Amino acid sequence: MILHELISFEYLRLIWWLLLGVLLIGFALTDGFDMGVGILLPFVAKTDVERRVVINTVGPVWEGNQVWFILGGGAIFAAFPPLYAVSFSGFYLAMFAILSALIIRPVAFKFRSKREDATWRSRWDKALFYSGFVPALIFGVAVGNVLLGVPFHLTPDLHAIYEGGAFGKLFGLLRPFALLCGIVSVAMLVMHGAGWLVLKTDGGIAQRARKLGSRAALVVMAGYALAGMWLAVGIDGYSLVGQVPHDGPSNPLASQVLREGSWLLAYLERPWIAIAPAMGFVGSFMAWRALQGEGQFSPLGWSKMALFGLISSVGLTIFPFLLPSKSQPDSSLTIWDASSSHLTLFVMLGATVIFLPLILLYTAWVYRVLWGKVTQKDVSDPDHHAY
Repeated sequence: MILHELISFEYLRLIWWLLLGVLLIGFALTDGFDMGVGILLPFVAKTDVERRVVINTVGPVWEGNQVWFILGGGAIFAAFPPLYAVSFSGFYLAMFAILSALIIRPVAFKFRSKREDATWRSRWDKALFYSGFVPALIFGVAVGNVLLGVPFHLTPDLHAIYEGGAFGKLFGLLRPFALLCGIVSVAMLVMHGAGWLVLKTDGGIAQRARKLGSRAALVVMAGYALAGMWLAVGIDGYSLVGQVPHDGPSNPLASQVLREGSWLLAYLERPWIAIAPAMGFVGSFMAWRALQGEGQFSPLGWSKMALFGLISSVGLTIFPFLLPSKSQPDSSLTIWDASSSHLTLFVMLGATVIFLPLILLYTAWVYRVLWGKVTQKDVSDPDHHAY
């Protein structure tokens, strides 16, 4: 038996769908609070010293956190290349906006404190806000568009054709339901960032973070509930027709797809997946309660639970779809027909088994070394490196 045949093609596709979810959720849990802190920066810090305290809570870790974003993008590219090709080519203006924000962020961290001028520093503070707000909004809008269906179709030679032209690919994404998902995404990361600031700061910064974070948690719960009701009554879901071979060749046009019913029918077919939205609601509610109280650690823990539940609920709801097509449902991409080859997935899994635990161990070590609160004394001490 050939080595890679030890794990069937079907199970490898399923494993990589799960790993992709793990990587994207890992990005949200780590780099998500960085973005939330950036959004909160103008509102929780009233003086330059306070702003430096806020920035120094994420300054030493944001770069490592962004590794999860790179891993997620790499996993899409290697495990599901049609998904990478169709989504990145169709959403390239939106992707450029995200990348511009992620490029501006390190520049802002490095250059903000190079001059004492208040105007200079204020401009970089705005850049940090932009670098947090824009990705948070666009990621949420993207999720909303996946649930709505993306306006593309595949030609017989699997070339993706998008409707609406170049600017339509950007502004066409701003549909009401997608904007609601974007608002939930921003509020979710603000809640998460507030939990981080409660953990890493004290005094006025922490109190303001509690106030804003608790409001964001209420927006998350209300927005998520509204999105669920909208899905139930106003948005058609997708379903595969007949038995689709789970170990067949990767050809999206080989499957027949119907657009009818509701995405929420998945909860009747697989009732156990209801644990995901339950975690989202419970985590958000408990994060709100913790932010209202005086606990130091629980807000961040509960917000992590909320993010895990909210994000995983999307993937579980649309399974096995990766990118539904609005204009031609038969062109929709699923995990069964948009993956790499059997051998490629097996080799990648072997590399992941080796390197992912090392990344987790290194990340845990870094956070252990950097444990503790950032104070005004820390950022004012010339013997300590501070942003």
